Parts: sequence; C-alpha cells; structure tokens
Amino acid sequence: MNINDYLSGNYQPQYQYQSFLPTLINHAWEVSDGEVLTLLSEADRALGELNAFSQLVPDVDFFIRMHITKEATESSRLEGTQTNMEDAFLKEEDIEPEKRDDWIEVQNYIQAINAAIEQLETLPLSNRLLKNTHRILMQGVRGETKQPGEFRNSQNWIGVSLKNAVFIPPHHEDIAELMSDLEKYIHNEQLHVPHLIKVAILHYQFETIHPFLDGNGRLGRLMIALYFSSFNLLDKPALYLSDYFEQHKTEYIDRLMAVRDKNQMKEWLVFFLFGVHETAKRSIQVFKDILVLKESLEREVLPRFSTRRQENAQLLMKTLYQQPTIDIRAVTQLLGVETNTATYLINDLVKYGVLEEMTGKRRNRVFWFKEYLMIFRRVD
Repeated sequence: MNINDYLSGNYQPQYQYQSFLPTLINHAWEVSDGEVLTLLSEADRALGELNAFSQLVPDVDFFIRMHITKEATESSRLEGTQTNMEDAFLKEEDIEPEKRDDWIEVQNYIQAINAAIEQLETLPLSNRLLKNTHRILMQGVRGETKQPGEFRNSQNWIGVSLKNAVFIPPHHEDIAELMSDLEKYIHNEQLHVPHLIKVAILHYQFETIHPFLDGNGRLGRLMIALYFSSFNLLDKPALYLSDYFEQHKTEYIDRLMAVRDKNQMKEWLVFFLFGVHETAKRSIQVFKDILVLKESLEREVLPRFSTRRQENAQLLMKTLYQQPTIDIRAVTQLLGVETNTATYLINDLVKYGVLEEMTGKRRNRVFWFKEYLMIFRRVD
C-alpha cells in the first residue's frame, strides 16, 4: 500500500456512541513521497551521528541515566504531572506530600524503561513485554486499579466523558486481533519498510488502539525507545521523543487525530521524522556540552583539592554525573567518611560553583549539580 492511499479505518456504532476501528497495519508499505524520503534520509543520518557519538563518550551510561530521567519527566508531563528533572532525583521524603503522586509516576516510568530494556535481552518487543512494562508503570499510582499489565475488557475514551469524548478507541472486543496484528507487524521481516517509517506507524497504531485502560500515552512513547533498542538502531538508549512531543503537544495530538479522521499518514510521518532528526541533533549537542563541562571541571576545579582529598573529590564528581542531587548523609555513605569530612567536601564544591543548595533550609539540605542539569533543561 502506498502511504498516500492509506485509509485509517472507520467508526463502529456501539450503544449510544461510536468507537474507531483502525485498519490493520501488518502489510506492505510503499513510500514514494519526496518530502518524506528527504526527511527520512536526514533523520537516519542524524541517528547514525548520535549513535557514533554515544560510543565515543567515556562513561556514557552515566549520562544515559539523565536522558532516561528527562524522558520520564517529559512523558509524564504530557499526562499532566508537574515533576521536573531535579525533583525526579530527590528521595521521596524530600518531596512535598502534594507532589508525591506525580513523583511516583516519574519513578515508575524510569523503572519501567530500565526493566524493559533489560528484558529485551531475553524477550522480543512483544505484547508480553508491553504488558510487563505497563504493570510497572501503573504500580502504586493513579490507574493502579485499572487492570495493570492486562489489555482492557471495557471501553475507554480520551476526553472528559464517553459522551463528550475527543476520541473513542476501538471496542474492547477488537483489542486482541488489533494487538496481534501490531505484534506481527513489528517482527515481519518480509516488510521492507525503513525502521523509522515503521516505528512511526507503530506508535500511531498503538495510540489509536489504546489497548490499556490507562497509561497508553506513556507506554506508547516508551515503546519508540524500545523499538530503537530492539532493532539496534542505537547501541545506547540515547534518544527519546517525549520532549519533542511535549514542545509540540497540540500539533502532536492534532497529527494523530488527522490520521484517524482524514487519513493523513504522510503528514504524521513528516512530523515524526522531523522530531527524530531534531531530537538526535539535540542529544548530540547535550553530549558535546557534557564533555566541555567535564573537561573544564577536571582542569579548573579538581586540581584545587589536596592529594589526600583528590580521590574522594573524583569519586563524588563521578557519582554526580549519575545522581546530580545529593545530601551530606549520602556523601558520608558513598565515601565512607565522617559527617564533617563530607560537609567540608560539599562546602568546597559549593564554593567552586559546582554544587548549589536547592532547598533553602538550614537542616536536611539538598545540593544539586545545577550547571550539569541545566544542560538537559536547556533543550526544553
């Protein structure tokens, strides 16, 4: 099927409403549109550059954790949570009670990404893996009573109510066939479709099926990263699109709806491929900025510490690239030192402009590696 001839599906009459039944996607796709092919080439090139760059960065896994946390906060923000990156690194007791539900959702997302990427080593990207990941996303948060880890057995909708819904996904009786088709599409080696086209269609279809009662948006965006990892498009999970979708939230939603209502698959592909290109370029710049900061600190800050304190200073800095918020108790445990020693070390890093106190309190103070975190925030 040529992308320009795509027909998205049709609305099915149900009791007092109509649900949308999308067409199946496990079939040949032909892309001949010049604009799409140009964007595909540019996105592929940017993805290749990001992959090469991530392999050159020392201790890259430290920085991947930051990308994952950023993805978790941005994807959750699309669902209405207010947790930011620096909050995501705090301990639960440091979060204000009214913000803890949002914080837990972000922590679940981080845990879900890490667990899913680990499972990909032994389990293909599949309905089983998606269900496992959904179960983690939903633990202990809003939606935990809505069949976590199981496809829905009742109707759901997007909007304030079923009667006034913006969009009503397919009837639950159609979910099994639709998700089976989606799983076959992922692994159909007879489909000679470029991976970025394939994952764009996959994301649209998953969001349209909306197979779970809750958490579909977060899981659908996470699935993009899982696809990249599953098919080795990236050696390290360094590209996440939720930031791009958050920045263009209205267009993101409108593009998905335009596919359903107006068969505009080409326009969705243009939006998606442009997002991959832009996000890959930004991720490369983030890595470059990190290396500049790291080199600067190693040249200008670490030499200020005496030989006796050098080892502790270097270990703490290495930790801050993974965990950019820290308190005195955590430093004592990390380094195995007395409280006074940890306090002097933190005070020196504050004096040298590396750390900054973020709570404004006199007790139970928390410090953050602000300049480093702001590298990730700059692309918000």
